[in-house]
Amino acid sequence: MNSDKYIEKTSRFYNFELLAKSVVEGFMTGLHKSPFHGFSSEFSEHKMYNPGDSTKHIDWKLFAKTDKLYTKRFEEETNMRCHLILDQSSSMHYPNPNYHANLKFNKFEFSVLASNVLLHILKKQRDAAGLSLYDQEYNFYAPEKGSERHFRLLFDTLNTATKIPQSSSETNTVEVLHQIAEKLHRRSMIFLFSDLFQSGVDQDRLFEALRHLKYNKHELVLFHVYDKTTELDFQFNNTPKRFIDVESGDSIDLFPESYQNIYTNAVATYFDLLKRKCGQYKIQYVGVDIRQGFEKIMMTYFEKRHKFL
Repeated sequence: MNSDKYIEKTSRFYNFELLAKSVVEGFMTGLHKSPFHGFSSEFSEHKMYNPGDSTKHIDWKLFAKTDKLYTKRFEEETNMRCHLILDQSSSMHYPNPNYHANLKFNKFEFSVLASNVLLHILKKQRDAAGLSLYDQEYNFYAPEKGSERHFRLLFDTLNTATKIPQSSSETNTVEVLHQIAEKLHRRSMIFLFSDLFQSGVDQDRLFEALRHLKYNKHELVLFHVYDKTTELDFQFNNTPKRFIDVESGDSIDLFPESYQNIYTNAVATYFDLLKRKCGQYKIQYVGVDIRQGFEKIMMTYFEKRHKFL
């Protein structure tokens, strides 16, 4: 794939930030009409009084109405720190929407748009946000901040990343995640977007790196990004095809139908392993099909934020 063709393809969404804003506005409108209205952008400004808490901030007017003791929660108590980590390796730039019907984004574009969506919500909540991008190297890092200028930097960085021509390269997830973990000092909510497709990486080493991200009492959510149609179900028409490893460049020619069962069983086994390991290490695993929209990602954020504070 030549770079000019790739840049033309990714530029069809001239502004991921604007597109993300419309996604958030549509979601919020539906959220207020749904049974999940408790996860709206208006969070409680009070918390239950517990014996031993200072009585200084008890809301006596609310006590008169409810006969229950609540203390006021101030802005510094209700804000959250959140760090977004995006895998931008070669495999994340699969599949090419130009060659797949009813597909809008590749995995990286989907992750960029989902991150823009989260940034809009974080900004609205006055939460602090940080960002890391990596492939075989640690390409970008910004610590968690909440200023308008900082959010502008994050939006621009994500949009620019979708226009960078990609070449075949292997991922260095384990080493980079350790590097990111060393930079995160204050307790944060961490959202990792990755397909976790990488050859030759020992799973114990991978989960050692993921566990490192939880150090210092961080909460970690793995958004496991994939295209279910082709990467899980292996749905291709049964004509001879050449499959190319986008990271190594290796290729194989075959009839898809002949290998569908072998492939789907192997991938299902790998995905089950990821889920079990995440459960073992108290990492929230969220499987995300790029053809299914962003609601699961936004609901995960609201639920985690509600429990995190």
